[in-house]
Amino acid sequence: MTQLLEKAFDKASRLPDEEQDEFARLLLAELESEQRWSELFARPESEVLLERLASEALAAHRAGKTRPLDPSDL
Repeated sequence: MTQLLEKAFDKASRLPDEEQDEFARLLLAELESEQRWSELFARPESEVLLERLASEALAAHRAGKTRPLDPSDL
């Protein structure tokens, strides 16, 4: 375990039980989500799909159908 992760778990261990459980649920959900994305991107058909989506996005941009991202919307 890295020092940073150990520090995070140490701090989390001082939280009330309910908050520790919430932290654990969030962490587990994030790890599971990362695993699902990794599995999806590992599929051969994902490359084809991503290339198509990128082409569509570039075409929309070239056609003036996009707008700059406004950081205040985030």
